[in-house]
Order: sequence, then structure tokens, then C-alpha cells
Amino acid sequence: MKENFEQCFALVLKHEGGYVDHPKDPGGATNLGCTKAAWEAWVGRTVTKDEIKALKPADVMPLYRKKYWDAVRGDELPEGVDYAVFDLAINSGPSRAIKILQSAANVPVDGVIGPATLAAVRSIEPVALSEKICDNRNAFLQNLSTYSTFGKGWSRRVSEVRNMAANMVG
Repeated sequence: MKENFEQCFALVLKHEGGYVDHPKDPGGATNLGCTKAAWEAWVGRTVTKDEIKALKPADVMPLYRKKYWDAVRGDELPEGVDYAVFDLAINSGPSRAIKILQSAANVPVDGVIGPATLAAVRSIEPVALSEKICDNRNAFLQNLSTYSTFGKGWSRRVSEVRNMAANMVG
């Protein structure tokens, strides 16, 4: 498996965009997909909304690498699957991403990527697996209370992730 973090990070930023602070978004002030709470946890102090607005990709890249990519063991996932799981982890949290991956791979869902999960993932054709991940992700999103507000954008994002993940498979 090739190291794919930088390509996946760039793709995620296309979806995450710039600064938003939507009143119905439980994440609150967010820039480049990084919530104020996540940034505060990363830097170990309270930050202002202006500090969130000022974030640049180079600022959030190490956080994304450690808290999302490494958490879902992105370097050990097949190309395409790595992107589908990473994007999901950023949007819904690493634990949810791992559980959706495990469900798609038909292994016990415990939220931990271990040898059994990795073996199962590697035994499934990557495009089929990434499509199943995206299907499961859509089902999860449709059950969220904020789906009526954000669902159209989420559905478009998942569709684009599905297509890009399939294109990444070598």
C-alpha cells in the first residue's frame, strides 16, 4: 500500500472548505473541517473564533494526520478505502468511521482496527468495500437530526467520495 495521506488530505479540504459557524451545526465555529473544540484540544488552550478563521491547511495537517488518518490506520488500508474511511472520520469521528468500516467488512464491530479487521479489509475488492462504506455512511447520516439542514450537502459529499475512492484504486 502506498502512503496516500497527502492526496487524501487535499481531497478532504475540497469538501471542508473555509470558515463556517452555522447555528444548526453542533460543531460550531469550524475552518478547514476543524472545529473550535478539536483545535482547542489539539493546542491545549481556549482559542477565539478569529484564531479558527485564521487556520491554514499547514496548521491543521498534523492534527488530521494524528487524530484521524493514524486513528483509522490509513497507511494500512487499500487505496480508495483509505480515503473513504479518512473522509468519514473527519466528518463523523474516527470511532464511527472504524465501526462503519468494520460493518462493511463483515467483522465484529468493536471500534478498533486490529489484525482481523485489516485481514478482512484486504480480502475485499477495494471499490466494492469503499462503496459499501459510503452506503453505510449515508444510512448513518440520514438518521441524524440535522439531516434536513445539511443532508443535501452530505449526500453530495458522500457521492463524490464514492467516485474518487473508486478512481484511486490502482
